[in-house]
Amino acid sequence: MTDREIPALDGELEPEERTADVVVIGGGVAGMVAALECAKVGLRVSLLERSDQLGGCVGRIELDGLTLDSGAESFATRGGAVAEMLTTLGLEGDIEKPNPAGAWLVMPGPSGGTDAAPLPRTGMLGIPANPLGDDVRRIIGWRGAIRAYADRLIPILKIGRYRNLGHLVSSRMGQAVLDRLVTPISAGVYSTDPNELDLDVVAPGLNQAMTRTGSLSGGVGQLVEERKAGSAVLGLRGGMHRLVDALAVQLDRFGVEVVRAAEATRLARMSPTGSDSSEKRSQGWRVEAGTAGGILRYEVAYVIVAAPSDTSRRLLDEAALGRTDAATLRGPQGGAWPPAASVDIVTLVLDAPELAAAPRGTGVLVAAGTPGIAAKALTHSTAKWRWLADAAAPRQVVRLSYGRAGEPGPLTGLDEGAVTRLALADASALLGVPLDGTMLRAAGRTSWRDALSQATLGQRDRVRDLEQVLAAEPGIEATGSWVAGTGLASVIPHALEAARRIRHLAVRPGGHS
Repeated sequence: MTDREIPALDGELEPEERTADVVVIGGGVAGMVAALECAKVGLRVSLLERSDQLGGCVGRIELDGLTLDSGAESFATRGGAVAEMLTTLGLEGDIEKPNPAGAWLVMPGPSGGTDAAPLPRTGMLGIPANPLGDDVRRIIGWRGAIRAYADRLIPILKIGRYRNLGHLVSSRMGQAVLDRLVTPISAGVYSTDPNELDLDVVAPGLNQAMTRTGSLSGGVGQLVEERKAGSAVLGLRGGMHRLVDALAVQLDRFGVEVVRAAEATRLARMSPTGSDSSEKRSQGWRVEAGTAGGILRYEVAYVIVAAPSDTSRRLLDEAALGRTDAATLRGPQGGAWPPAASVDIVTLVLDAPELAAAPRGTGVLVAAGTPGIAAKALTHSTAKWRWLADAAAPRQVVRLSYGRAGEPGPLTGLDEGAVTRLALADASALLGVPLDGTMLRAAGRTSWRDALSQATLGQRDRVRDLEQVLAAEPGIEATGSWVAGTGLASVIPHALEAARRIRHLAVRPGGHS
């Protein structure tokens, strides 16, 4: 829905009054999970989603008769929350491990060309546990490896903590490790430069492990050894978008009112009503949303804001949370929150038999500055997921990712044909296999414009300040990746906790349920 399709709230249209106990603003996975958790205890829940589709960044795209993931295609296993949710939804039998073949790195090569090599297996975020290993030297060379090994000889910081991932890596292991190993993974996973990433968020426990072992590589090695056996990520047979379908079925089962193409335009605190204290109703919230048919108005006891970053912060700011704490939503000392990442995913379905051998494993990361390549990463989806290889055979499916934080989007201004030609050329270069338009069965582009990572420096402090303001305003919660962190393993447990706080308020004596 575009802004011009949303009716102006100028009194010309009479709002349609609707009733509920809880309004959830935002129909991504966080909003769906929170709405379902509230509805399970009998609360009347209305879910407002500004687009026509639920699921947010867990989306789908139809290409050449295949239903494919257009956003998240896997989930991190840490914490177990996602697997538990899938089990609750009856999908546990469809959880699938990816091909363990691993990914490759494409980087600047000699004489201005490109080079490619498998990514080292023993490391964390690209930081090698064994800097002198053959697989590490293949990427950073002997000089880079010897510089990285000097980490073992440099005294570790005993007082204080490292906060900046990029600074830690460059100071202890050198620029080659940062540029060739760490930056491509930071860009691929977080769409962010490693110098902007908070070490304790992206590598929890590494500060302590370094102190115990006396070096960065030793700390990485210790954490790698402590990892539980098994895959760090898993997927879902048929695609992660099936999670959204299953959640939608449960929302319907528990009577949640789902209103699509409804953009929340106003969130305000209601004043107490009644002539004396015995008749006064506790403060609640007024939510207004614009639709193609008019304005919806809810007056409710509880609100969960689960929209993307910009929308959520605007609504919370306009609601004057904490009266004088509006600066919290602009950042510490009144500074702005970091800009949201802008990412494009281009999916190609190809008749390319040579790709069946998975020449570059399950995908490719791209080192910054690699000539002639605009993409930052490629996933060879039919090599990574057996279920998709079976469904697509003999076709091949690849996904290319474009967009690094702080840089112009390489697809900006390109028409559909130009985007497809660029993606084909990038895929050919990254996979080391000639590809052209005669092999193309279908192509699709999906754009994500408002993804804010909690992993950036200072973001945890901003979120902590916001949580303190929300804690003083019973009955309103904020959730979603902009406050929870990147990935379903962060988003789902955060949404569950936000909903459970609302449930606790609703079912206690004097609540509104």
